[in-house]
Amino acid sequence: MSQDKVDTITGEASISWELHGSRFDQAAATLFPEFSRSRLQSWIGEGTLTLDGKSARAKDKVSQGQRLVLAAAVEAAVNWSGDSRPLDIVYEDEHVLVVNKAAGVVVHPAAGHADGTLVNSLIGYAPELEQLPRGGIVHRLDKDTTGIMFVARSHLAHQSLIKQLAARSVERIYAAVCRGALSGGGSVDAPIGRHPSVRTRMAVTAGGKAAITHYRIAERFNHHTALSVKLETGRTHQIRVHLASRNNPLIGDPVYGGRPRPPAAADPELQSILRTFPRQALHAQTLAFEHPATGQHCEFETPLPDDFLQLLEVLRNHDVSLPQ
Repeated sequence: MSQDKVDTITGEASISWELHGSRFDQAAATLFPEFSRSRLQSWIGEGTLTLDGKSARAKDKVSQGQRLVLAAAVEAAVNWSGDSRPLDIVYEDEHVLVVNKAAGVVVHPAAGHADGTLVNSLIGYAPELEQLPRGGIVHRLDKDTTGIMFVARSHLAHQSLIKQLAARSVERIYAAVCRGALSGGGSVDAPIGRHPSVRTRMAVTAGGKAAITHYRIAERFNHHTALSVKLETGRTHQIRVHLASRNNPLIGDPVYGGRPRPPAAADPELQSILRTFPRQALHAQTLAFEHPATGQHCEFETPLPDDFLQLLEVLRNHDVSLPQ
């Protein structure tokens, strides 16, 4: 399979004996797994995916030895523009981009954020992302959550990464700092859905989607806890909602944390950082997945950002660390 980054996608494949007697669209889905079945059916209908050089119907049966030939025009899947804002690229190849997202960056355009998003910068850097759904974005980080995320750069990667996320085989580990002195690690298994009355928020709700979060203690303080959090599922605001449901919201969370509540005996420096920390204390630190093309195990880690390190330093100095 090859793709001209300007205007064409081409490829050829032969029908094996295992696919003999299959429908044309079923065989195409097996031979060209990087594309969705609906897209392949569209190309079959347009006559740009042919059987032995001739147009055929999606339901037609194929025979061993027949040749599938693809020569399809590339159409932009999104109409978002690119920009020249710099990216912190952790890793890249022809299939995957791994980036370290800064705080304050929205992942893709939405109401109120028509441009200046991560995906605008990604398209500016790699224009071929226009040809992928959502510009290659297959998972997101909240605007003020920092850290590592991957982006599909090819149709093969787009299909593979979505399947890996659905199968819960992608490992995502976050650093977090929450209110309260936790005594040990654990898990939160509670469904998450839209808040019943505040539609811009999420909540633990009986009618929500299954959501599972695992956490362990990274560092203890008198009134706060640094955590290593592992996602089993990936619901919107999952870590923030699950920890808030335990009455251990993230420091700085403007949506789920309520008003800042420094300890009564907190000195001025501790009070100051707890009242003014500008975002939820959450950083996507580790990401591991199977490479879509090679099957190789890939694992990447990003360092804690400066504001997070400063928060930990103040807690160590002014919210006395406890033995682990």
